[in-house]
Amino acid sequence: MGTFKTVLETGTDMLRSFDGTEPQVADSAYVDEAAVVIGDVIIEDEASVWPNVTLRGDHGTIVVGEGANVQDNAVLHETAELEPYSTVGHSAIVHDATVAERALVGMNAVVLDGARVGEGAVIAAGSVVTEDAEVPPSTLVAGAPAEPKTEIDDSGLEATADRYVELSRKHAETSQRLDY
Repeated sequence: MGTFKTVLETGTDMLRSFDGTEPQVADSAYVDEAAVVIGDVIIEDEASVWPNVTLRGDHGTIVVGEGANVQDNAVLHETAELEPYSTVGHSAIVHDATVAERALVGMNAVVLDGARVGEGAVIAAGSVVTEDAEVPPSTLVAGAPAEPKTEIDDSGLEATADRYVELSRKHAETSQRLDY
């Protein structure tokens, strides 16, 4: 892992300490200024956190692994871990759960306490992965509760997080606040 920024070094309200613990953000990570990152949160190299995301590390550690991305309006709380190059889609919730490397949590999906999403697995949009569930690697699950639908072998899925690494670099280089 690379070097990390602290709350005081960023000079922004988006990163907040909680009970004496500050978020750690790798220098190469992208955190949008409209995101909120509180307390015991680690954002690793080339990870990205998009607008209106909430990472609330007030009851356990949240880790956003290398190259992982958390898309607009998503929420991570309690002890949540996103392993390298995983994706959490728009408005999804990961609560006290683990999302393995190159796995994808679809838009508006919910992954509940103690669940583990296997490597390269896909949680379909709007699905609910129940407490303590184990989603097998390279499997598409869907529904509420989420159930296996098919095995997947999708090289395009591997590219999802890579595209977000590139997109975050472009945002970091070109986005500007406009004052009217």
